[in-house]
Amino acid sequence: MSVAVGIDKVVKKFGDFTALQEVTIDIEPGELFFLLGPSGCGKTTLLRCIAGFHMPERGRIMIGDRDVTHMPPYKRDTGMMFQSYALWPHMSIEENVSFGLEMRKVPRAENKKRVKRALELVHLSERAATKPNELSGGQQQRVALARALVIEPQCLLLDEPLSNLDAKLRLEMRIEIRRICKEAGLTAIYVTHDQKEALSIADRMAVMRDGVIEQIGTPEQVYRHPINRFVAGFIGDANFIEGEITELNNDTAKIETPLGEFLSTAVAEGFSCGDQVSICLRPESIRFDKPGGDAVNVLSGVFKESVYLGEVAQHMIALNLKDGSSFEMKAFELNPRKGSSPAGQTATVWVEPENVIVTAT
Repeated sequence: MSVAVGIDKVVKKFGDFTALQEVTIDIEPGELFFLLGPSGCGKTTLLRCIAGFHMPERGRIMIGDRDVTHMPPYKRDTGMMFQSYALWPHMSIEENVSFGLEMRKVPRAENKKRVKRALELVHLSERAATKPNELSGGQQQRVALARALVIEPQCLLLDEPLSNLDAKLRLEMRIEIRRICKEAGLTAIYVTHDQKEALSIADRMAVMRDGVIEQIGTPEQVYRHPINRFVAGFIGDANFIEGEITELNNDTAKIETPLGEFLSTAVAEGFSCGDQVSICLRPESIRFDKPGGDAVNVLSGVFKESVYLGEVAQHMIALNLKDGSSFEMKAFELNPRKGSSPAGQTATVWVEPENVIVTAT
């Protein structure tokens, strides 16, 4: 049965260093929730506080209706999956998975039943008698996941579980982890610094910086409507242009920038005329087709560098600023028609107003 997890104004210090600064998050039952941010932002510290490996100086942690803030890890009903698989090499897969149940003195019949179900869930039933060194990295990852699941935790905690896999296996395991968590009905909290990982499988995510939650939302909300420049730059590629709001009507604004005037229909609440802002232009939102006569946000420049990758071409375009200097903008051209580099050629591109994202600086 899935449970809610509540983190209320949690503070964690290591000596004079404050790793978590009054962090508050409400995680829904059955939600796959990601903690995302650069190294040192506090995401793993928060996960370890939830697991019981760190005790916060202040605040409260609830799992379901239980206050677990000061409980030891073994009383919290959580399953933890680390970066290192830490499988016993001399034990079979079945023995590795059942180890936690044996430590909890679960009756033999119930133990076997749970291990069988956990191995079925990760599609490893036929490898139950196999030793870990006979498995691929992805299969070992599944064993570690089965070991965390078999104790039937109320909450599953995952600390960068895919970091040791190659790129292809990471893609496969993203889908598998989401499937397994949803089939098991688990509330899962997942730590990563990989933006694509979070965007592809999270229900919601919290972006952290310096022990503070910058933004919480669905992947689409965080990507399409970042609250500030840090979030916009951390989640995906972005071009930033500084400017000032000169006109504002509900969610539509005109912004004066060194590249000229931009029209945006993606302005969040809280901005006013005269505010200094950052415009975020995602490289994939740059359009290369010929703009119509009523097109706005049209930019002219020169192709500086291009990389052809088959399904996409990555361009750097030098745009002319009003003061005579240039601004280099990254743009992705999907399904490019020509494989040769257009370096030195004139570039005319444009951006739809809904893709001109206005953020705080």
